[in-house]
Amino acid sequence: MKSDNLEKHHLIIGAGPVGLAVAKSFKEARIPYHQVDADDDVGGNWYHGTYKSAHILSARKVMEYPDFKMPEDYPDFPSSGQMLAYYQSYASHFNLTESIQFNTKVIHVNPINEDLWEVTFANNTTRVYKGVIVCNGHHWSKNYPDYEGEFTGDSFHSKEYKSTDQLKDKRVLVIGAGNSAFDIASESARVSSKNFLSVRRGIWIFPKTFMGKPLASLQVPPIPDWLREGLIKIMLKLTIGSHKEYGLPKPESKVFDRHPTVNTETLMHVKHGRTIIKGAVKRFLGTQVEFEDGSIEDVDTIVYATGFKTDFPFLPKELCRVEKAHVKVYGFSMYDTYKGLYLVGWMQPRGGVGSLITPYANLLASFVKLQDKVNCPVGMILKERGEPLPTSHLFGGAQVIKWIEKTEKIMDKLEKEGLKLDSNLNGFTNKPLEYTSRPLQKEMQVY
Repeated sequence: MKSDNLEKHHLIIGAGPVGLAVAKSFKEARIPYHQVDADDDVGGNWYHGTYKSAHILSARKVMEYPDFKMPEDYPDFPSSGQMLAYYQSYASHFNLTESIQFNTKVIHVNPINEDLWEVTFANNTTRVYKGVIVCNGHHWSKNYPDYEGEFTGDSFHSKEYKSTDQLKDKRVLVIGAGNSAFDIASESARVSSKNFLSVRRGIWIFPKTFMGKPLASLQVPPIPDWLREGLIKIMLKLTIGSHKEYGLPKPESKVFDRHPTVNTETLMHVKHGRTIIKGAVKRFLGTQVEFEDGSIEDVDTIVYATGFKTDFPFLPKELCRVEKAHVKVYGFSMYDTYKGLYLVGWMQPRGGVGSLITPYANLLASFVKLQDKVNCPVGMILKERGEPLPTSHLFGGAQVIKWIEKTEKIMDKLEKEGLKLDSNLNGFTNKPLEYTSRPLQKEMQVY
């Protein structure tokens, strides 16, 4: 096994939207780094994981990097192809591509002696790094619910959906209530012989636009959460109406407690009779599906639009602290018991991620530089300051920006507090860990 030593470099895993922004920030901050991606081009999920007809849900202006605007001729909701071209252009403009090693898959990441990190790749080579920045995304580890019985027709996950050719003239059942489920159900309604959508719980459905403007880009003045939620409910009542009108269950959660589904086209297909809403699946009976209400339908193809698991399969179990869809880290990326490991990009801000990626990547560069000045983990400093662990993967964009701006202003104070912790600890070092195989995170009913 060949081993390379890059003890002064950080490894960035992934060259999707987040990994690219981190690389740009590190490059500008003169932090030595090495970047790898399992694919043969940049873009992450926009390169390998979206269907041809996909468009962004958030507005262009909240998805673009604040320091690299999208082309003026892009529509409010660019297509997947336009988004990929945008990220490729970003990487080219800032000369990031030349520093990325493509077709390189990470297998293991282990903390070793002297606070270094040993990384093993699929080609059986290893390298030693000062730190590791994990930007492997959260739209790749497919979640499948477990049902009684066996379905003998065709089935696939929404991740594998590419075009309506997979649905044409078939009796299709889409399982799920998120954005992919509603998108694919809408496409199926146009080409399938019969189209069912299984929704097991009530979800909030948003229109993409309000009064002709992209909903995600509307400027809302600072108001209490209860008032914001009340105003949104009034807007939804006027634009969509009651869920009962479409045969959908009433939402049980608050508006901002779960990711909303931004799609009213499916509701139109329901009204046209092209999409039939069903409840939760009970069991499979060959090419038939029985639902919880006792009804049975003949089905040719099932599309599991049942979401993804947040997972880091290359990390030792001790360093994969995931609860449901959120990671138990401080500062959105760091543990309090290990230094040099940063888990970035797992959170899902409401509205759009673009406006947050660059400022957080810049803050991350500041955290890495701070770690050079203190011996204890930066995550430990934030913990000692009373910062709570996240309880959800969903965050308000304005909330995150405010935290980033506040934290940037107190870096000197964090350094002083870290040096004080160092004197009290009488030394700190990462505990070496060996990678041991483990099962992927248990399947979750998240759709």
